Amino acid sequence: MLPRTLEPEVMDTREEAVDYDSMDHSGVNRVFVDDLLTANQAAGFDADSLTEPLRILDVGTGTAQIPIELCRRPIDCDVWAIDLAVEMLLLAEQNVREAALDGRILLEQEDAKAMEYSDSDFDWVISNSIVHHIPEPESSLRDMLRVLRPGGFFFVRDLLRPETDDEVEAIVSTYAGSENEHQQQLFRQSLHAALTVDEMRALMSSLGWSGDCVSQNSDRHWTVVGVKPE
Repeated sequence: MLPRTLEPEVMDTREEAVDYDSMDHSGVNRVFVDDLLTANQAAGFDADSLTEPLRILDVGTGTAQIPIELCRRPIDCDVWAIDLAVEMLLLAEQNVREAALDGRILLEQEDAKAMEYSDSDFDWVISNSIVHHIPEPESSLRDMLRVLRPGGFFFVRDLLRPETDDEVEAIVSTYAGSENEHQQQLFRQSLHAALTVDEMRALMSSLGWSGDCVSQNSDRHWTVVGVKPE
């Protein structure tokens, strides 16, 4: 098994933000939102009992592509989309404005390890590909669960660290083979920084959740799904 090799926690240069935003994430984002809504229904989250739009927190939003995809679906929600990287948020602001979703997506600079939100502030907490950026991800996962209300829905997905360098290169070639060299290197570094399913199960168990909430859902992703106990 490859050892975990950390990458920079914050992608905050203009080049990194532009290269990230210009990669074709559309398919992955659609699948994320499809799986999010399907898992939410399967978990029995009762959105109909709410009298206000769902309050959703997207942690590590990057350039806000997932909140935009989510708000295009028939779901009554407002999304707080947070990231620590200013350059990512500048592009996110542009993307949200072009999607005419300024009134539903609120962009804020926040540190996922110590968010300034109140306990139990959100109905859903979601995240895609933030965990591998955090050197000690337990802190960010703990804070995500803190701001989720009892009975709230939790959906976190990230990359899965391959077992060998050859597997890393095969995944980079398959899913980023048409991207430029810098984009491929960003993806390669992320795979090396990612956690395994077993590592994530141990982390969630340390936070009082069953390890069964973590599953592998593709050749390069794991997902945590659950409802916070009342």
